[in-house]
Amino acid sequence: MAKDKAPKKAKQPKKGKATVSATAISISGHPRATYSIQRARGFGGMIGLLLVGLLSYRAGALPVDAALRALAGGVVGYLACWMISVQVWRHLVIAETRAVARRLHELNSAASETA
Repeated sequence: MAKDKAPKKAKQPKKGKATVSATAISISGHPRATYSIQRARGFGGMIGLLLVGLLSYRAGALPVDAALRALAGGVVGYLACWMISVQVWRHLVIAETRAVARRLHELNSAASETA
């Protein structure tokens, strides 16, 4: 027995991200920031995993328990380094923007004095 299929509704377009101004300051748009944040996340996860794993194993925990603790330590290290590096780069990007604005202001004032 074949079932009659009702015609499908046309798919609604997915809601995209909000439009951002071309002059908006973004960490994700900064090439050094994204690479540095990715690197910090990786190092944080590896250091957390190795440090907690080693300390748990040396403390006499069973290998399974030490591995689970190491995994949790890796996740915590990953998240902690990610949050810290985003905060650091947020301040650095804002400082770079202020320095460029100050430099442009000085150039404009020097140009207006000579004219």
